Amino acid sequence: MDKLIITAAICGAEVTKAHNPAIPYTVEEIGREAKSAWDAGAAIIHLHVRTDDGTPTQCEARFAQCIAEIKRLCPEVIIQPSTGGAVGMSDAERIQPVQLRPEMATLDCGTCNFGGDDIFVNTENTIKAFGEKMIALGVKPEVEVFDKGMIDTALRLNKQGFILDPMHFNFVMGVNGGIAATTRDFAFLRDSIPAHATFTVSGIGRAQFPMAVLGIISGGHVRVGFEDNIYLSKGVLAKSNGALVEKAVRLAHELGREIASPTEARAILGLNQSK
Repeated sequence: MDKLIITAAICGAEVTKAHNPAIPYTVEEIGREAKSAWDAGAAIIHLHVRTDDGTPTQCEARFAQCIAEIKRLCPEVIIQPSTGGAVGMSDAERIQPVQLRPEMATLDCGTCNFGGDDIFVNTENTIKAFGEKMIALGVKPEVEVFDKGMIDTALRLNKQGFILDPMHFNFVMGVNGGIAATTRDFAFLRDSIPAHATFTVSGIGRAQFPMAVLGIISGGHVRVGFEDNIYLSKGVLAKSNGALVEKAVRLAHELGREIASPTEARAILGLNQSK
């Protein structure tokens, strides 16, 4: 079994300081939270960025500032910008950080209801265009799936050449409108991807650590962090992303999985080692 890759999703686009005062907005705060996660054992920083007042943005220049700050503090870490952005953003806005040629970026493979009137739209043409851009710039996609049909879409587009092998999936479980965060549904997703593919599991809210355990024991990888969950335990706010990563590390050690360094994660995921 490979060592465990831990991804830290340090801020997301929706959670705010009103939910947890430690949510990072500024470049300096994003650097601080990335370092707390890296110090605790995260190999990948999943990155959204904000303006200083907390407004989500996909501005290429803002991503460049935040990436430079993270690299200054965590020179070895893998940085994985989001191309999901926030609900309502255009494709042209969302794809901007890929222009910076990061090692990885997310590729959402379907449309999902996010509750109320919020619809996270990803048409097939959007997915194809984003996939082609990532291939052209040498960026590995993390295929984001919120339901089984999104795996089917990704596999079809892989056959058509819009997503290259080796494929890496992220099972986002427990989102309103997406697949539930249950053992049954986790097994359904895991058994629906190719045997040679790798995967991470991201449980939302209270499902974060139960889903992390399933990822750990099944040979997959895990994502934790403020984007998905702000609590260390019931009613106890996490003081940093590092605290959430530390809990994932403790669970992994209890369950017999060693933690992958960024260098080891690059080898497991087939990333370009020269980047």
